[in-house]
Amino acid sequence: MQQGRVVAAHGANVRVEDDTGKRRLCRNHPRQPRPVCGDRIEWRPDGASGGHVVRILPRHSELRRPARRGGHRVLAANVDLMVVTIAPRPAPDPFLVDRYLVAARLLNMDAAVFMNKADLLDDTTRSEAQSLLAEFARLGYPTGLCTCHKNQGLAPLRECLAGRTGILVGQSGVGKSSLVRELVPDSDARIGELSAASGEGRHTTTTASLYHLPGGGDLIDSPGVRDFRLWPVDARELSRGFVEFTDLPPCRFADCTHRQEPGCNVIAAVTEGRISQRRYRSYLRILSQPATEAAGGTA
Repeated sequence: MQQGRVVAAHGANVRVEDDTGKRRLCRNHPRQPRPVCGDRIEWRPDGASGGHVVRILPRHSELRRPARRGGHRVLAANVDLMVVTIAPRPAPDPFLVDRYLVAARLLNMDAAVFMNKADLLDDTTRSEAQSLLAEFARLGYPTGLCTCHKNQGLAPLRECLAGRTGILVGQSGVGKSSLVRELVPDSDARIGELSAASGEGRHTTTTASLYHLPGGGDLIDSPGVRDFRLWPVDARELSRGFVEFTDLPPCRFADCTHRQEPGCNVIAAVTEGRISQRRYRSYLRILSQPATEAAGGTA
């Protein structure tokens, strides 16, 4: 029996890296849970270059999304940092960013917000972008402007990822794939290596992969996060997702929904300007979403 880390997952097979850095293709039994990128597993060799998965070791976090037939699907495991990626085009949606940040807190992950494609900003849009990022920075989230054009502004993002396992989330078109190629210069070669090893050819480019960053840390690139969605949440759970709510004293009523109850410290903080009106409206919007919208929206 040996231990290893899943660095690529494609179908019933996973690419496992042992403590020496050697990798081999392992098969998973169809009756046991399927490992995902980032999992630590126990596996047993069954040949010169193959093996089979024995069991998945306990996870400290799971990035998951609602499944169409109920329950959820795990996209990645043992992720430390969710990097919410926005761009000038498509236009940033602060409400969407809020939903990602809520998900990160509820899934036991840290989060950061970075605007990619900063070279597309003019004086007006740059000021708007800086104002939006400043709002999240005041809440304690690392933020930054970056662009893959001439590799500008990526140092803070690399520093944020250093020594951690991160994953990029965000709308389609914000340049997540371009960021992966900049952060991991050999990512294209790694995809080709995986394709050759698995025999799945070009289709392996849709496989989740974990890359070691040159400056330390790891980055998971998973197609599943391109349409990552926040699941339906109740008021108590949602309140935990808003970092500024958790620093307040308890409200008068233990089951306070922060809508209109007397003695609500969240409403008082909004009235006094200690919590932004925009963030509070975002909270109410998420809380009022029907289950179908929360599970099937663009987040």
